[in-house]
Amino acid sequence: MAEKETFEDNMQKLESIVNELEQGDIPLEKALSEFQDGVKLTKDLESTLKNAENTLAKEMTNDDKEVSFEKSESDTK
Repeated sequence: MAEKETFEDNMQKLESIVNELEQGDIPLEKALSEFQDGVKLTKDLESTLKNAENTLAKEMTNDDKEVSFEKSESDTK
């Protein structure tokens, strides 16, 4: 089974695709394929960042429950 690509690996692939497309000296079919791969990578990276944001925006209560910082802050006011 193949190892799961890391965020950094996917980011590097996306940068490579962007650089290749910016040069503009590749056949149209390959450019379209690369573009589609770039869109998929962008969605995967965006999802990873959103999940990280959601995780970091929570804290654990004394009874081991996750609550958002916003709820926690409003409870203390």
